[in-house]
Amino acid sequence: MRIALINPITRLSDGYHTIGTFIPQLGLQVLAQLVPPGHEVELIDECFGADFTNANIRKDRYDLVAVTGYTSGATRAYEIAAMARKAGIPCIMGGPHASAVPDEAATHFDSVAIGECDLIWPGIVNDAAAGRMQKRYQGSLAELTAGIGRARQNLDPVNGKYDVSCIQTSRGCPVGCEYCSVTNFNGAPIRRRPMDDIIEEWNQTTKPFIFVVDDNFFGVGEKHAVWAKELMDRIGAKGNRRRLWFSQTTINMGDDADGLRKAYKCGCRGMFVGFETFNRENLREYHKGINRKNLDRYQELIDGFHGAGISLIGGFIAGGDGDDQYSVADTLTEAIRLGVDIIQITNLTPLPGTKMYERFMSEGRIFATNYPQDWERFTFTETVYNPRKMTAAELDEAICEMRYLAATKSWVWKRTWRTWRMTRSLTTTLFVHGMNKGWKRIASNQVPRDIAKFGPVKTDTPRWRRLLAALKVSRKTPRQIAEPTPA
Repeated sequence: MRIALINPITRLSDGYHTIGTFIPQLGLQVLAQLVPPGHEVELIDECFGADFTNANIRKDRYDLVAVTGYTSGATRAYEIAAMARKAGIPCIMGGPHASAVPDEAATHFDSVAIGECDLIWPGIVNDAAAGRMQKRYQGSLAELTAGIGRARQNLDPVNGKYDVSCIQTSRGCPVGCEYCSVTNFNGAPIRRRPMDDIIEEWNQTTKPFIFVVDDNFFGVGEKHAVWAKELMDRIGAKGNRRRLWFSQTTINMGDDADGLRKAYKCGCRGMFVGFETFNRENLREYHKGINRKNLDRYQELIDGFHGAGISLIGGFIAGGDGDDQYSVADTLTEAIRLGVDIIQITNLTPLPGTKMYERFMSEGRIFATNYPQDWERFTFTETVYNPRKMTAAELDEAICEMRYLAATKSWVWKRTWRTWRMTRSLTTTLFVHGMNKGWKRIASNQVPRDIAKFGPVKTDTPRWRRLLAALKVSRKTPRQIAEPTPA
């Protein structure tokens, strides 16, 4: 049987699915590794465009079409299902969106797989080959042993080529943020893969840089920190020394000098930290307790990463109930002042399958509800709900202004030299420079879409002047974030 594994994406925004480079859809590489012998697999990733899909969903090429999908790609996923059905090819959808709204997905696809599919995927393939594919399959949280979680590292898409490798050492996150679907989809307990299996796959990666896609690499307790440090010792001793890597963690890792030293020694050059906001009120709403606990220590913890030679990719969300139209500029100012090397500020997006989506729907605040068409608007680049302290238009305008600033002003080299001064690591500095060039390119690509959707950027307003001031910020600049009501 010939199987197409497809990753559909939104057509309405640019960049947040590629982050300036082409990162693998790891879930499809994992499923490819689990396909039983005797079947052929091709991966189609629409971050390289939709032309290949449109031209090749044909009965003479594929016997099964399997689609994963985040919410922003669901609209396109349903179009692919229509093509497959028209061609007489059985089609199935899995992933976070299908798991959150399986009844909706079932109206478009022949079959829907809910939850993690590692254990049930071989059976699905065999059912499809025998012509008896079921309408619905229910996955489970598998132990990550016996090769479960391992990806086919040598599998590039037929319509493009990745330039980063991805690997996963664990699944699950105990934090349970209100806006995040990870805990619902992958569970709260952190499940770990055997270290020998990780190292073997690590040495099979084919790209010079690795993204370790764990939602929380270092964890939030001593047990997880001990495991992560042992793994990093193993990577340093047995892993391919030509590989550099970055991952995702919580800010508490900045307190562990030994862990940071081990991370740098074995090739880590950056960590993505979900700061989300500097507003205590928002952190309480998001159920982000670890950030609330450490909010007053951010400078110390960030300095811990930099002292070990590791850069910080800071993830921030604008649009929480405590935010107003100036919060984007204030967040950018404070992030620069603290020394965050790579800054990502996106629209708060209540995704289906999250507690926030349920809350906002019950409050009647989500207005982008013309499904499935409106799913393509859940991109983190557009507001799809009514914020508390501003209008949706004001939030969109504020973030569009930030992207316009990023696209039109000179700032990349300044950030590069600042990273060099803070880390004294050439490889980390080059990583930051490349990532920030990517963000500038993303902003440049997105600005024309912003203008077409939201109108020209106004550069004669107090909000714009506050954004411009962010570019002049240094460590000596006083803290700009207004102090919220004490928790």
